[in-house]
Amino acid sequence: MKTMKGPAIFLAQFMSDDAPFNTLESACKWMASVGYKGVQIPTFDPRCIDLSKAAESKDYCDEIKGTCQDAGVEVTELSTHLQGQLVAVHPAYDAMFDGFAPAEVHGNPKARTEWAVNQMKLAAKASRNFGIDVHATFSGALAWPFMYPWPQRPAGLVEMAFKELADRWKPILDEFEEHGVDVCYEIHPGEDLHDGITFERFLEETGNHKRVKILYDPSHFVLQQLDYLDYIDIYHEHINMFHVKDAEFNPTGRSGVYGGYQGWVDRPGRFRSLGDGQVDFSAVFSKMAQYDYDGWAVVEWECALKHPEQGAAEGAPFVSDHIIRVTEKAFDDFADSGADDEVNKKILGINN
Repeated sequence: MKTMKGPAIFLAQFMSDDAPFNTLESACKWMASVGYKGVQIPTFDPRCIDLSKAAESKDYCDEIKGTCQDAGVEVTELSTHLQGQLVAVHPAYDAMFDGFAPAEVHGNPKARTEWAVNQMKLAAKASRNFGIDVHATFSGALAWPFMYPWPQRPAGLVEMAFKELADRWKPILDEFEEHGVDVCYEIHPGEDLHDGITFERFLEETGNHKRVKILYDPSHFVLQQLDYLDYIDIYHEHINMFHVKDAEFNPTGRSGVYGGYQGWVDRPGRFRSLGDGQVDFSAVFSKMAQYDYDGWAVVEWECALKHPEQGAAEGAPFVSDHIIRVTEKAFDDFADSGADDEVNKKILGINN
């Protein structure tokens, strides 16, 4: 068995124009001061990284690694959540998702998609330059507006959507294959890859591409009322990244899974800081240890109530306390009677 690494934290929710989160160096120092050993870097935030430069220059990547190491943490993975989202956008979301892309492609979905695909290919090269073999992203979505089957979906609509999604991703996946990096899709509502069935659909449409992997985050399954422990049992061979995030689901007679268009504070399902929600993390970490997950445990802080700095500070010891240092021997080895075929035959009543 293998022991996972951690704690680490995703910087996306913390970077701002205010110290100490206005530079990568100062953000890393703060995270190290509260107990983190690694940081997951959002490539869409220029305060953290220049993705084009990282794809071109290993020396530049070494400089970033050095900055992080000097601050007391290491780079765990790179993330392209926003760029991956833009690989596939349904027209209903064009105006809202334009903000994820540079101004020169706003109002031009084709150009925006081309920009996003190029960003993903740059991320493959950058990950390799960092010496990292896993990458975090979103799948994007074409079928999400048709999640609920009313009005009745036309025959073939979902199949066409997943074929198109896979066709857009296959050249990207091939680029990641060339650089030896897995693409770990965060299974997330709002994405076409939001549960097990949709992951299977996509994997099949890509021809079971070897670089298609999962970023596992149990909080998104709590909000969907999906069995997040059984998910590990089913898909553990595909899980190559882990976001440690908590959530709670408290339905009422007035609102349930869909949330009534309410804000996060008032929704029955909402993200919470670690330990404040309903995820059974002892069971989650046990499952991950059982299946030899040896990647990073990365805190993704999102909470409707708690201040981010408090949530981050509490998150590091929470993860440390849950990481299982796996055993190298069985607990009953003291009673081992050794291996002896002749003795075993006598015990079983087997005659020579």
